Amino acid sequence: MGITARGLGLLVAAVVLLGVGFRYAYPELTVLGAAAAVAVGYALVTAAWRPRLTVERSAEPDRVARGEPASMTVTVRNTGRLRAANLVAQDRCGDALVPVPLLRLRPGRDTTVRYEVPTRRRGVVPVGPLRVTRRDPLGLVALARPYGGTVPVWVHPRIHPLTAVPTGAGRSLDGRVDSVPHGSITFDSLREYVVGDELRRVHWRTSARVGELMVRENVDTSLPRIVVALDNRAVAHPERVDGVAESFESGCEAAASVVAATIREDLPVTLLMVSPDAEDPTGGGGPLDRLAAVELADGGVDVLRTAMSRLRQERLGDTLIFLTGPGARGELGHVGALRGAYPSGVVGVLGATDRTPPGAAGLVVVDAADGAEFAAEWDGSRRW
Repeated sequence: MGITARGLGLLVAAVVLLGVGFRYAYPELTVLGAAAAVAVGYALVTAAWRPRLTVERSAEPDRVARGEPASMTVTVRNTGRLRAANLVAQDRCGDALVPVPLLRLRPGRDTTVRYEVPTRRRGVVPVGPLRVTRRDPLGLVALARPYGGTVPVWVHPRIHPLTAVPTGAGRSLDGRVDSVPHGSITFDSLREYVVGDELRRVHWRTSARVGELMVRENVDTSLPRIVVALDNRAVAHPERVDGVAESFESGCEAAASVVAATIREDLPVTLLMVSPDAEDPTGGGGPLDRLAAVELADGGVDVLRTAMSRLRQERLGDTLIFLTGPGARGELGHVGALRGAYPSGVVGVLGATDRTPPGAAGLVVVDAADGAEFAAEWDGSRRW
């Protein structure tokens, strides 16, 4: 409960008038002071009355890409028996307050307000609760109470079309490493020739070495498994524009583009953050929801080293896509150490204004100013 400036002034005046009236026996001042005190008391009782309201809200839609339109519909219903007059309501939408008119809302009636949710920035926009302020007719006291819960609107990074989906790599017993774009038949073992075998399956090099015909046994390899690692350390994205690390936003767009392309092709994909502590534990769970909620985190090369060690030990896939910013160019050697565990991969440096020196840590590096340029320069067959 809050007393307005007018109410505070009237309360002080009531105390002064009552004190002076009783002290110096001025009944007129005493009456005025008592009237002022009664007015403040009436205001307190009036504002303390709690209106019975129910709030329903729905987002249309609740998940959008950055820059796409999204709206929130709020319905407020008066479930009480008395008219709730002199109410001022505001709905919280992110950092902004949206007015919701509730004047003369009769019992059993409702009012609906629809407004646009800002989607200019990637993130999770919390909408709600509704803040209803009850005022007395004299404007002496204002009491604000929350109604309804909070509904999140997920603003995903923009998704840019890739020129090709990522490819995996299949290893054969004769030492070659072949690209596996969508799963394929690949060499598994050798056996002796049996009448009826196709001659095109004869492995002539081994046959010449052992002195008898040997044929290939082929199996259907598994689909390529893609691992997308996003560097969300603040040191990797040092530049700020109006307090926003645009290189990190571009990295989120690049990650979303790769994830969307692999899911569209029914390929398994795993999304990891270099610093998982910066992820929202209440996130939606999907990779795009995680990319909407992730934030920059503190941490130096030790955090990167820990993440790379985890990737090397767990071997979560066969194709690694590591996305970082210009601030991490001097640390790419830690990524290069994964070439033995991941037969194919590429490093994307987002927010780059210049080119990474050729052959940096033996990696294939794509320098891009933003997510759209990364998608345009992407080549799914490139690997280290």
